[in-house]
Amino acid sequence: MGVVVGVGVGSYGLGVRVEQLEYIQAVTRLGSLRRVAEELHVSQPALSETLRNLERELGVDLLDRRRSGARISEVGRELLPYIGQVLDAVDQLRRAAGEQHLVSRMVRVGTVNAATVSLVIPAIREFRAAHSGTQVEVVDVQQAEIHRGLLDGGFDLGLVNYLAGDDWPPEFDTTELLRGRAVVCVRPDSRLAGLSAVGVEDLLRESLIVMRSGYVMHRFVHRLLDGRQPVFSYSTDGAEMGKIMVAEGLGATVLPEFSVVGDPLERAGAITWRPLDSRMVDVLLVVQRRRSGAPPLAARNLHDVLVRRANAMGASAA
Repeated sequence: MGVVVGVGVGSYGLGVRVEQLEYIQAVTRLGSLRRVAEELHVSQPALSETLRNLERELGVDLLDRRRSGARISEVGRELLPYIGQVLDAVDQLRRAAGEQHLVSRMVRVGTVNAATVSLVIPAIREFRAAHSGTQVEVVDVQQAEIHRGLLDGGFDLGLVNYLAGDDWPPEFDTTELLRGRAVVCVRPDSRLAGLSAVGVEDLLRESLIVMRSGYVMHRFVHRLLDGRQPVFSYSTDGAEMGKIMVAEGLGATVLPEFSVVGDPLERAGAITWRPLDSRMVDVLLVVQRRRSGAPPLAARNLHDVLVRRANAMGASAA
């Protein structure tokens, strides 16, 4: 659910979502629905329907829709100063609420298992050094459960994987943290470790450890193998168990590069990785938080630490 601004007019009331007003501002700035959809990672039909709902709520046409595209209408331009005032007021309210919120609280983070420990653990360590009174709870669950938790308040932040080109849900603020290719995670004494790059045929001849349905890497491997089956496969819940199974010699698995490089098992020499010789889309790790409502100050601070740490990791890798 988004933040709703209730405006009383006589005996009538308006239920306007802050996101709708932000979208109108973005259309004014960028000049078209297509550009707004691309910048905000929202599908254009969903964006258009959201704005139509706002127009029905206000009873005016805010956009001038033509075959060449949609632009802000004259009426919409007249209302822009008022829209700006509402958004400024909401920002002030969010800042005030955030500063009043006690820092000594629990920050709950939902994460898919492919979220790299080489990012998450140092980020939590840095955060705890500055917020000794704040507890951090990290819960490993699937993406759908993270999204439900963000919407109902069960999670403050979510660490989620996407494949490059996927749409990002409009109800969340989404920030890309890491981007990398998928690699094959193997034991150093594995036959595959002797290859400079691993092909699909090589994978099909190995015992393969795959993520359960519902994980992005399950979708990635399904595309990679194109429906073919390896000689034997295991199914597991997440990358951490997958890496342990690799270290114990049960087979190989396919994971994002950032989930393997710098992992404690990789640093200890228990696992290593080889690139795929098939060029496929990159895998992304993003941090998400609910767009509506004021995030607690502690959650905002942890969010900033994750972004800063990820930027440093990206610069180091480059």
